[in-house]
Formats: sequence, structure tokens, C-alpha cells
Amino acid sequence: MAKTVVPARQESDGARAARAPKDRSAAAVGKNGERGTGDPALGRIEQALRAAAGGDFGVRLPARRKDAIGRLEAAYNELAARNAALEAELVRIGQIIGREGRMTERARLHGAEGAWTTTIDSVNGLIDDLVRPTTEVARVIVAVAEGDLSQKMALEIEGRPVKGEFARIGTTVNSMVDQLSSFADEVTRVAREVGTDGKLGGQAAVPGVAGTWKDLTDSVNFMASNLTDQVRNIAQVTTAVANGDLSQEITVDVKGEILELKDTINTMVDQLRSFASEVTRVAREVGTEGILGGQAEVEGVAGTWKDLTDNVNFMARNLTDQVRNIADVTTAVANGDLSRKITVDARGEILELKNTVNTMVDQLSAFADQVTRVAREVGTEGILGGQAEVPGVAGTWKDLTDNVNFMARNLTDQVRNIAQVTTAVANGDLSQKITVDVKGEVLELKRTVNTMVDQLSAFADEVTRVAREVGTEGKLGGQAEVTGVSGTWSDLTDSVNFMASNLTDQVRNIAGVTTAVAQGDLSKKITVDARG
Repeated sequence: MAKTVVPARQESDGARAARAPKDRSAAAVGKNGERGTGDPALGRIEQALRAAAGGDFGVRLPARRKDAIGRLEAAYNELAARNAALEAELVRIGQIIGREGRMTERARLHGAEGAWTTTIDSVNGLIDDLVRPTTEVARVIVAVAEGDLSQKMALEIEGRPVKGEFARIGTTVNSMVDQLSSFADEVTRVAREVGTDGKLGGQAAVPGVAGTWKDLTDSVNFMASNLTDQVRNIAQVTTAVANGDLSQEITVDVKGEILELKDTINTMVDQLRSFASEVTRVAREVGTEGILGGQAEVEGVAGTWKDLTDNVNFMARNLTDQVRNIADVTTAVANGDLSRKITVDARGEILELKNTVNTMVDQLSAFADQVTRVAREVGTEGILGGQAEVPGVAGTWKDLTDNVNFMARNLTDQVRNIAQVTTAVANGDLSQKITVDVKGEVLELKRTVNTMVDQLSAFADEVTRVAREVGTEGKLGGQAEVTGVSGTWSDLTDSVNFMASNLTDQVRNIAGVTTAVAQGDLSKKITVDARG
């Protein structure tokens, strides 16, 4: 509010000075010892001007007079009011722009003309010049904050290059944006190569960075390097596992969830190694060393590994039961016990083997029964002509059955032929011989019997001849000659010849005596040894 110079109401220096002293001599001397005009109004005007020069625009003069002094006071009041309004406007615009940040606000001075307009325009121009770079900085920073690194500060405003501090700030901000863009590009490239393309070993290269940006770049590269080492080590171990090499483990230094993954994979490798070792041991014992009953023992396994271990043990146990049952049956068969069969539960090829072995046992049992029957009939009961009948046999068992039947048939033919010949001999028919085809001892028997028949025939012929000569033709002295005989047949031949010889001697002795008697010679007697 403007201050009006009124006695007893104004307390400013100008007002107090404007109060003219009553005494003319005091009014004639100024504050600095200068002599005045003698009009108190001039003193007030001087004091008001001095207050305005000191920055106090609150002093107002009465301006009631109609003369030049009154007009001078009115002009002063207008000048002070205009300066006060300018001051208030500058304070207002400073508060709004500087404190409240309303960058679009500008200074206004109503009724201003001339230098006042120039002053306001200069202030507003200054504000524009200050706001434009600030707005540019804000625009770029907002874009950076929103992830847009394509924006940069314009280093020219309305065709004029910025200078001084603004040029330095613009260059710095643009350099920062360039480094951020380069950093983002490199980080994105490394992240894409490692995370999406699976290309390990990539490193971010951001030239010219320093401070935090260099630390960030180094951190990204350290992360990528660590991740590369970790993933490659994990890949190396898992590839080794996939290739059946369980000797490798993850050795890279890790932390957090990667450490948990490392521990998990190493535990998995340990369990796989233990599992493989146990399965190999059981397989070696069962499959190579023939040690049945082995069981895989893998501590701490769960889930699929436990299921696999249980399945291996179940397989080994089943295989043990099956092999032992098959071994029991085949051992029984080897020991001649055909009463046992495989009873263990089996499937697939083992079931086929079970059925095959049981069928074999059935066929062997049937074969043995038939062979036993044929052997009993032929060998014990003397029933010839029997044949073994084993249905469904093939291969060796059919060959064996055929051989048994062939043997039985041959034996039947041989025995019947021998019986036929011996029966004929017993019936006095010496014309028959054994003609069946034989070998070995039966051939020797055939030859013996046929030789016997030949000798019997020769013996009969000789005995018949001697008997006919002696008994029918009266030819005494004949002797049976049977070559090659021995034993009883030789004794019989000798006995017949002895009888013929005795009979010849007796008849000839009797004939000699009877002839002598007939001739009248009674001196002779029968002297031959005779009986009966």
C-alpha cells in the first residue's frame, strides 16, 4: 500500500523529513548542510525521492497543490506506484515460477509503456531463456525415466545455439543419454544372447563410461560371466550324465537358487551313481556271476529313483524266483524226476520259456512212459510189436521216439525170425535160417544160430546116411562125418560113430560065427562086447 505523506500519520524518513520546521531558518538548511529553497514541499519531494532511490516505493506525497509542486508530487506518486507494482509483479512471478514451478506464467504490468514494457519484456525474455533449457532437460529426463533413450536436448533454440552453462548442461545431458543408450543396448544384447539366443560368454562393451555406469557395466559383465560359467558347468555335468558319465559334478562357485540347483544336480548325480552302481552290481551278480537273490540298496532316493530301484529289485527278485524254479525243474529232469513243473508266475518270453519247459517235461514224461511201456512189454512181458506213441513231439524227441520204435520193430523182427528158426529146429525142420538184417551181437547170434542149423542139418544128414547104410542097405563100417562140430554135437557124432562101429563089430562077429556054424565049424564063438 502506498504511503501518503500526511503530517502526524507518516513515520517514514521521507515523511519525517517532509514535515517542514516552523522556523524559516531551520527550513533553509538541508540534511547535508545545504541551503534549501524555503518551500517545505520540496523537502518532502527530496526525501521521497531519496527513499525511492533506496528502494522504498511506499512513500506518497500529498499532491494537493495546483501548482508545479503539486504536479511534481503527483508525478512522483505515479512513478513510485509503477515501481511498487513492478516490484510486486517480480515478487509474484518469482514465487510462481521459482517456488511453484509454473513455468508458463509471465510478468504483467498494466498500463506499462516505454521502458516499463521493455523491462517486463526483458524479464519475460529472461524467463523464456531460462525455462526453455530447463524444459528441454525435463523433457529428456522424463523420456529417460520412461525408458525412451532416443530423445536429446536441442542445443539450438530458435536457430541460436545455446551458450554457457546451458550449453554445458545440454552437452552433459546428451552425453548421459548416449551412454545410457549404449549401456542399454549392450545390456539388452548380452541379455538377449544369454537369455534368449543361448549364446554364452557375451560381454557388454560401453566405451567411455565411468563411475556408476562403469560399475553397472562391470556388474552386468560379472553377472554374464558368472552365469556363463555356471550354465556351462551345469551343461557339462548334465551332458556327461546323458552320455552315461557319472563321475563329474558341478564345481563352480555359486550362491542362492543356483547353489540350490547345484546341490540338487550333484545330489542327483550321486544318487544316479549309487543307483547305477547298485544296478550294475545286481546285474553282474545275476547276469554274469549267476548269484541270485541280490537286491539294489540306494539310500536316500525318492520318487522316480525309488520306483526304479524298487522295479530293479522286483525284477531281480522275480528273475531269481523264475530262474530258481526253472533250475529246480531242469535239475529234477536231469535227475530223472519228471513229476515237477515250473509254477512261478511269469510273463512274456519267460512265460514262453515256462510253457516250453513244462511242455518239454510233459513230452519227456510221455516219452519216458511210452519207452518204459515198450521196454516192459518187449523186455519183461515178451510182448513184441509194441510201439511208443508220443503225440506232439518234434525234433530230437521225435527222432528219439522214432529210434525207439525202430529199435523195437527191429528187435521184434529179429526175435520173431530167431524164434521162427528155433521153432522149426525144434520141430525137426532144419531147412530154415535166420534171414533178418541184423548187426553187432545180434548178427553174431544170427550167424551162431544159422551155423547151428547148418551143423544140425549136416549131423542129421550123416546120421541118416549111416543109419540108412547100416540099417537099410546093410553096409557096415560107415561113419558119420560132420566137420566143424564140437561140444555136444561132436559127442553125438562120436556116439553115433561108436554105435555104428560097435554094431558093425557085433554083426560081423555074429556073422562070422554063424557062417562057421553053417560050414560046420563049431569052434568059433561070438566074442564081441555086447550088452542089452
